[in-house]
Amino acid sequence: MGARGKVDVLVPRGGRGLIQSVVKNATVPVIETGEGNVHVFIDESADPQMAEKIAVNSKTHRTSACNSAETLLLHSKSTAGKQVLAALDKAGVKLHVDERAAELLPPGSDHLQATEEDWATEYLGMEMAVKVVDSLDEALDHIVKYSTGHTESIVTNNLANAERFTAENDSAAVMVNASTRFTDGGEFGLGAEVGISTQKMHARGPMGLEELTTTKWVVQGDGHVRS
Repeated sequence: MGARGKVDVLVPRGGRGLIQSVVKNATVPVIETGEGNVHVFIDESADPQMAEKIAVNSKTHRTSACNSAETLLLHSKSTAGKQVLAALDKAGVKLHVDERAAELLPPGSDHLQATEEDWATEYLGMEMAVKVVDSLDEALDHIVKYSTGHTESIVTNNLANAERFTAENDSAAVMVNASTRFTDGGEFGLGAEVGISTQKMHARGPMGLEELTTTKWVVQGDGHVRS
């Protein structure tokens, strides 16, 4: 971390503790990667079957991955809430829910009352925070406050809402009607993935070898001078 002149850049891969230790202590350039407080927003117009499929895959496909969803935001007027939460519960996900989400849970579900800490937690396991929101604006405000800039997904049949979600979300990857698990170098066609950058650098999101190259300019002249 202190080998200036010998190490061009560090790309830490691992948990929050490792990544933050490198970011805070390195004296060589660092590309901050991986930490993912990832959200799925079920919009008012979302198809319940699609919402269930995407929410369950985003959470349970590989819980230890940084693109695994950690928070589910449910529009209060969506008809998908009960179905999605029942499917997550059936899959064995422990849900940390707010008061309104608790009313949508099936009897006997494995759940806890959500706290402020839950909205900022990257569980990396079979746990998920759930919040009911009244609008797209409220969902976007929540994501802005708690997101780590990794991946966000919206499930919707409303084109205008999809466009607003992608335009106003500042994360490295934004999905529309697709699982958050697609944020991956191989899935994006970049080849072997070096990491997923959550910074605003020339390389953002999944990085392959091309994203880690730098530019060298070579000028061929024939006595040219600048006037």
